Amino acid sequence: MSEAKKVAIIGAGPVGLAAAAHVLERGLQPIVLEAGDKVGHAMRQWGHVQLFSPWEYNVDKAATRLLATTGWNSPEPDQYPTGMEMVERYLEPLAAHTALEPHIRTSSRVTAISRTGFDKMKTKGREKAPFEIRYQNGQGPKVVNADAIIDASGTWHSPNPAGANGLSAIGEADTADRIAYGMPDVLGKDRARYAGKTVAVLGAGHSAIGTLTDLAKLARDAPGTQPIWLLRGSDPAKAFGGGANDKLVARGELGAVFTALVKAGSIKVESEFRVSHLVADGPRLVVGGLSACSARQAVVDQLIVATGFRPDLEFLRELRIRLDPAIECPVALAPLIDPNEHSCGTVRPHGARELAQDEPGFYFAGMKAYGRAPTFLMVTGYEQVRSIAADIAGDREAAERVELVLPETGVCNRSPAPAAGNCCGGPALSDVDACCVADEKAKQQGKSGCGCASSA
Repeated sequence: MSEAKKVAIIGAGPVGLAAAAHVLERGLQPIVLEAGDKVGHAMRQWGHVQLFSPWEYNVDKAATRLLATTGWNSPEPDQYPTGMEMVERYLEPLAAHTALEPHIRTSSRVTAISRTGFDKMKTKGREKAPFEIRYQNGQGPKVVNADAIIDASGTWHSPNPAGANGLSAIGEADTADRIAYGMPDVLGKDRARYAGKTVAVLGAGHSAIGTLTDLAKLARDAPGTQPIWLLRGSDPAKAFGGGANDKLVARGELGAVFTALVKAGSIKVESEFRVSHLVADGPRLVVGGLSACSARQAVVDQLIVATGFRPDLEFLRELRIRLDPAIECPVALAPLIDPNEHSCGTVRPHGARELAQDEPGFYFAGMKAYGRAPTFLMVTGYEQVRSIAADIAGDREAAERVELVLPETGVCNRSPAPAAGNCCGGPALSDVDACCVADEKAKQQGKSGCGCASSA
C-alpha cells in the first residue's frame, strides 16, 4: 500500500481524528466519515462521565503536533476530563484545524464497503482495486473511493442486550421505552426519568458501578429512589476492583466508593440473576431471570443495561474479514485481550501487524478493534493508528516499532481482593502467552509464570 494516496477513516471520535492526523503527517489524504452530525458523536452521549485516565493518556501525539500550530492551550496533563471536556477542549479544536476540517464529512453513515469491480468471491487482481465506500447523508446515498480504510467506528451504537445468553431478552424490544443502555446521565439531563423510581442496573463493569454510584447519590436527594444491582455472577466483590492497588487512581477510587455503598445497603444486590424475559405490568417492568436453582424476578420502574458492546460488522460483509470467533476482534489481537484467559486489564501495545486483515489495506482500530472485549484504553488506539498510518505509507520499520508505554492497571481481574503479590507487573512486551511483564520474565527464566493469572 506504499502508493496509497487516499485513506478513508470511519468515525470522527478520538481515535478516528488521531488517525486522520497521522495520515496527514504521512503525506496521504484522509477522508473522515462520521455518522453523527458532529465530531465525537458517541462521546457526547456519555459526556457527563469522568474518564479514569488523565489528559496525558487521552491526547494523541500527531494531533497535538497539529494543534500546536494554532497556539492550542493544552489541558493540564494530570487532570481527569469528562467526555464532554474531551470533545470541547480537544476534538472540536482538532476537527476545526484548517488542515483537517476539509476532510471531515459529518452526518455520513457508512452502509457498505467493497472493492470496485470485485465482489467478495473474486480474487485475481483484487488487491489493486480501490475500495468503494457507500454512505448515506442528508442528500441521499453517496459513493467515495479510497486506497485504504481504517475502521474506527467504535461500538457505542451496538450495545449488548439484556439477555444472559447474548440474545435479547424475550420482550426486550416491546419494553424498550423503559430500558436505557450504557451510562445515562442520571444526575443531569436524565434525572427526571430516574428520580424517585426503582431502577435496576444490569452489569458488572465500570459502566454499571458508575451508574449505580450515581443512583445512590440521587437517592439522597430524591426520596424513593432505589437502585438495584442485577449481577449475573455470584460474587459481587469481583466488580469492586483493586482500590488503592489500581494504578489508574480514579478507577480505584470509584471501586472503593461503590464497595462502601454496597456494604452500607445503599444498593440492593441481586446476584446470580440472569435475565431471560421482560414484561410490562402497567407502568412497571417485570424483569424475569433464572438462577442456578430457581426462577427470579424484580419489579422495577426502569432498567439500565450496562453489559458492554459489540461491533457492527454488517457493512463489512463484502470484505474478506477474519475475526476471532468469540471476541469478534482481529485474530492476532485475541490472545492479548481475551477476558476468559487474560487476567490483567493492561494490554501490551500493538499495531498494524495485529490489526491488518486478509483484505489488503483494511484495518480495524480503536474500540472496534477490541470487538466484545472491555479492556480498551484510548492511548492504545492512538498507538494503533500511528502504526497503521506508517504501514499504509510503506514505512514498515515505523509500523513495527513500539512507541507507547502504558500505565499499569496494577490489578488482576480474577482475584476479588488482590494482594500485592497477585498484582500484574505491567504489560508483557513480546510474549503473547504472558499476561504481564512479570509473567513474561518468569517464563523466560524457565518458570511456569508469576502466578498473577491464577484464581484466588
